[in-house]
Amino acid sequence: MTRRAALVTGGARGIGLACAEALADAGFDILVADLAGKPADELAENIVSRGAKFAYAQCDIANLAGHSKLVEAAKRAFGHIDCLVNNAGVGAVARGDLLELTPENFDRALNINLRGTVFLSQAVAKTMLGAPAGSARSIITITSVSAAMASPERPDYCISKAGLSMWVKNLALRLAAENIGVFEVRPGIIRTDMTAGVSAKYDALIEDGLVPARRWGEAADIGGVVAALASGKFGFSTGSVIDVDGALSVPRL
Repeated sequence: MTRRAALVTGGARGIGLACAEALADAGFDILVADLAGKPADELAENIVSRGAKFAYAQCDIANLAGHSKLVEAAKRAFGHIDCLVNNAGVGAVARGDLLELTPENFDRALNINLRGTVFLSQAVAKTMLGAPAGSARSIITITSVSAAMASPERPDYCISKAGLSMWVKNLALRLAAENIGVFEVRPGIIRTDMTAGVSAKYDALIEDGLVPARRWGEAADIGGVVAALASGKFGFSTGSVIDVDGALSVPRL
C-alpha cells in the first residue's frame, strides 16, 4: 500500500512541528518546509521514529518563484502530495496604534501570511489535480481566531488571516467536486515561540476567564485536528472552519 505524503510549511517547530508529528503518527510521510538551510538532527529523528519517511526543503513562502521547487521536492521524495498544511506565517512586526502602522510592516505580513500561502496552495492544488486520484487529499490552512476577532494593535496580522479565511472558502468551492478537502483551522492562544514574549500577559488573562477552557492551547491540540482532517473522514465537511481555542471565540455577553 502506497503511503500518503504531507507537505507542512513552517514545520520545524511550534504548531507546524506538532502537525508534522501528528500526521506522521497517522501514517503520512512528511516533507517539512522551513526557512533554515538544513533541519536540526532531532527533527528528522523525531519524524522517522514515528515510522515515517522524512524530507526537508528550505523555503520562504513569500518567494513565489520557489514554490515550484518545493512542489518538485515533495514529488521527488514521495512521488505525490496528499496533504498540504499551510502553517508558515509571521506575527505583527510591531504592536501599537493602528494609525501608526507602516506600509513596510503591512506588506511583510500580507506577503508571507496571505500572498505566499495563496499561491503555494494554488501550485499544490494543480499538482493534486494532475495526479491520479487515490487516497484522501486535503489542503489545510492554519489561520487564527484573529481572522474574525479584531486586535487594533496588530491589524496587519488580522487582515492577513481574514484574507486567508476567504481564500479557503473560495478554494473549497473550486476543489469540492475534485474530492479534495479544504479546511481552515483557527487556533486561539497557543503556547509557542510566537507567544513566549507575551506569556505573562496571557497567563493573567486566561486566569481571569478570557479562555473559557481556563488553559493555554498546546501545539498538539492543533496537530490532532489537522491529522483528523487529513484522514478523509471529514471530506463532506470541506470548506469548514474549525476553531481550536477553548471557546475563546464563542460570542458571549
